[in-house]
Amino acid sequence: MPEKVLVVEDSRAMRVFVSSILEATEKYEVVEVDNGFDALRALPRGDYALIVTDVNMPDVSGIELTKFVRGNAKYRGIPVIVISTDSSRKDLRRAKEAGAYDFLAKPFTAEELLEVIERARKEMAGQAGIEPEPEPDA
Repeated sequence: MPEKVLVVEDSRAMRVFVSSILEATEKYEVVEVDNGFDALRALPRGDYALIVTDVNMPDVSGIELTKFVRGNAKYRGIPVIVISTDSSRKDLRRAKEAGAYDFLAKPFTAEELLEVIERARKEMAGQAGIEPEPEPDA
């Protein structure tokens, strides 16, 4: 059964790029929203295994979304991967301080995204005492 991933990105092209990478693996069901406010509204409607969010968005930023997720007992265990066109140490530090699992600077490759997601899956499964599903043989 595919795991649900919430992709939060105001750029349609980047949202489609991330979603298509995840859906191509057939391991993830993707829910897309184009801003942080809609992400906050989507959280109660889904049992998300992961959130991928842009940093810079109107209304609610990816940093604010990450802080909300970390501060809410119901969502605290969901790993958040922050993506940004600004790869400055400042954005990286802000993301980590907010509780992001990891940070990817745009542009990134499909392999880089999937590697970060796989690390997050394994770490979260380990913390829950669950063995992650093995990767199918290629």
